[in-house]
Amino acid sequence: MMNPQETQAFMLAKSNTELVRQQNSALVLSVLRRDGRLSHTQISEATGLSSATVSAITAELERNRIIEKSEQQAAAGRGRPRVMFSQNRECGYLIVVIISSDSLNFSLVDYAGTLLDRFSERREERSAEEFTAAISGGLERLVERSSLAREQVLLVSLSSKGLVSPQEPVLVWSPMLGAQTVDFRTALGGDWGYKAVLNNETLLVAKALQQRQARAGGPTESLAAISLGHSIGLGIARRMGEGKTEISSPNLGHMLHIPGGALCRCGARGCIEAYAGFYAVLRAAFEVPLDTVPAKFVPLAEVDKIAVQARGGQRMAALAFRQAGIALGNGASRLLSLHGHMPIFITGPGIRYYDLLQAGIEEGLAQTHVVRLAGMPQLDVVADEPALVYEGHLGLAFSRLDDDIVALRAPMQAAGE
Repeated sequence: MMNPQETQAFMLAKSNTELVRQQNSALVLSVLRRDGRLSHTQISEATGLSSATVSAITAELERNRIIEKSEQQAAAGRGRPRVMFSQNRECGYLIVVIISSDSLNFSLVDYAGTLLDRFSERREERSAEEFTAAISGGLERLVERSSLAREQVLLVSLSSKGLVSPQEPVLVWSPMLGAQTVDFRTALGGDWGYKAVLNNETLLVAKALQQRQARAGGPTESLAAISLGHSIGLGIARRMGEGKTEISSPNLGHMLHIPGGALCRCGARGCIEAYAGFYAVLRAAFEVPLDTVPAKFVPLAEVDKIAVQARGGQRMAALAFRQAGIALGNGASRLLSLHGHMPIFITGPGIRYYDLLQAGIEEGLAQTHVVRLAGMPQLDVVADEPALVYEGHLGLAFSRLDDDIVALRAPMQAAGE
């Protein structure tokens, strides 16, 4: 019989062994997500784990119906088929909810990352209660259309513009609801709330760009994503060493640009967004007083008209875009001062006006000490922001799901044995 000290040492060693097993299992799952179906040997090469460790992990994951085996015939048609591993599509399901200024977009995805269903609904709600009711209704419609039980959905991943709590699924401030705080954990109720996670939309863009770097086989460098549109978003993916990345979404749009300046949708004066958002361009082009209450939503067609005038040489229209660019450049320079030089990717519906914004952005950057010393950062325009947001959803959500599944299902299986 062990004494208390021996018992404690035994339990600690067992706990450490279990933690290592879970980390290695999650590593195998992450490699399968990144590279697709892989053989035993390919998994070992990609993870750096020994052949014996990979065998033990894949056997356990298959036993718990987290992954499945298939056979691939040799290219020459001779010899034994190769055994390949991939996620078990029926292990569980993910729902992605993308909240935009004018719509709610719902997607249903299986555990292998296959899109099964998708639809959009126009936003017409005016209160936080109507907003969450519309989301709950969309979730119910999605599972009914696919004949799934709610229990089969493992996670509901939501995203929005605005200020998001870094710890809880709480929307602190948003362009459409303003300061009406939404706690999705309670607002969606018992069926969905405990499964909900929430991220800032531009944080997901930064995550997707970082994932694309990894898939391209190059080094995963630090990068920033700035989203241009009705609001101004920022996502940062910083390399932290040992292959780890920290992703954050500082509130760039509501950083101060000019003290006591133009009125912003947040109620403050002089924010970057109050000079660079679509409503700011509209206000400047028509020389509307700076204290005019901003519109919550400006149709792209209206901004397109101003862009046509600017490209045609109309002075105030061109000045509106130049002022927007300077505000963005000043904001980007603060990013570089705080986090160091990194490439900046510019995305969002506002990239259609990049030719009108570029000179102002570079002027705003060039005014600062950090850029004069280290030079202009790499500026790249990336189209199709919705695809980036969706990729970011899948990357973060499945990383969380993989960790949760290997932490829960394997111990339950071991206990049953």
